[in-house]
Amino acid sequence: MKTYFFQTIASLGSGLAVGFLFAFLRLPVPAPPAIPAVMGIFGITLGYILFSRWFGS
Repeated sequence: MKTYFFQTIASLGSGLAVGFLFAFLRLPVPAPPAIPAVMGIFGITLGYILFSRWFGS
């Protein structure tokens, strides 16, 4: 559980750093800025996790 938490924080931190870098360099956002796109990615991840837990990958 500790590793999962660290990975989550590291992912958030690296995402923030990349976001700041793109804004500083005045580049377009490298990801869709729409909430539905983010929710789609979340849904894919959640579906994968649930399937793996229910059916044991």
